[in-house]
Amino acid sequence: MAGRILGKTLATVSLSVALAYVTVKSSGFRSIPECRNSLSSCGFHLNSNIMSASNGAKENSHNKARTSPYPGSKVQRSQVPNEKVGWLVEWQDYNPVEYTALSVLAGPRWADPQISESTFSPKFNEKDGHVERKSQNGLYEIENGRPRNPAGRTGLVGRGLLGRWGPNHAADPIITRWKRDKSGNKITHPISGKNILQFVAIKRKDCGEWAIPGGMVDPGEKISATLKREFGEEALNSLQKSSAEKRKLEEQLHKLFSQEHLVIYKGYVDDPRNTDNAWMETEAVNYHDETGEIMDNLTLEAGDDAGKVKWVDINDKLKLYASHSQFIKLVAEKRDAHWSEDSEADCRGL
Repeated sequence: MAGRILGKTLATVSLSVALAYVTVKSSGFRSIPECRNSLSSCGFHLNSNIMSASNGAKENSHNKARTSPYPGSKVQRSQVPNEKVGWLVEWQDYNPVEYTALSVLAGPRWADPQISESTFSPKFNEKDGHVERKSQNGLYEIENGRPRNPAGRTGLVGRGLLGRWGPNHAADPIITRWKRDKSGNKITHPISGKNILQFVAIKRKDCGEWAIPGGMVDPGEKISATLKREFGEEALNSLQKSSAEKRKLEEQLHKLFSQEHLVIYKGYVDDPRNTDNAWMETEAVNYHDETGEIMDNLTLEAGDDAGKVKWVDINDKLKLYASHSQFIKLVAEKRDAHWSEDSEADCRGL
């Protein structure tokens, strides 16, 4: 996957998002195929206000998508103040920087051609062959032939590191289990009194931050297949296994990923790779090993874009890549697991 992907997942969803939980059986997963290029959703609709970008950005929203320098480059975005983020806010002097990485312009199979190419006629806001150009947040505007970021201005036009014009779809599998003592009993936190939940975290090679395993959805690929594939590649090093090892691994993964699961988040992601014309969207799904027996038969081994992998205790002290801490907090809340030593914080939620 390293050759197919430039950077990994996904990023802070710090917009005013109506986050929700849904329990879905794997047989109910709908196919949401898409692209290929980097890391990082089923069964509920987000608040229609989230992507309106009509009143400018709120204080804690749309921040990652305005940071400089742009990832993997020295490119500085044009500065966009909070009150000028929304497209409905008139800004005649807005002069964003144009940038698309050379690796994208080279034309890898996961990337679109330039809009200016006469042979390229993308069907935005719909399924375009095997490429899903629909946004999980509804219709987006097209201006001068280019899709417009539904969350607002970023100070940069073009695609940056992202392969697709418009939405770039990703999937993030959150694998959890209960922390247990040597006797197999669940361990509770001494202050909150709640059971401690653990999740599988990887250390990304590109930035050195700990994160949820995940990656881009291939064209024509179901989200459920992406989730399983990415976890196998990054947390179990499946790409380097022998044929016999892969068959055994597939059996265990099937047990894990065929369970009922929770769709933790689905939609736009405030990612540092986003531009005015290309942005990340993700589907974060929690697969929980209640007894721990399935994961006991799987040995964690970092692979592909992951430098390290390990089980991590879930709590509010976690420092994770992009929006991943928010996803993990949602999992803890849904599983009624320990999150914070502050009881009020546990009650408040997001």
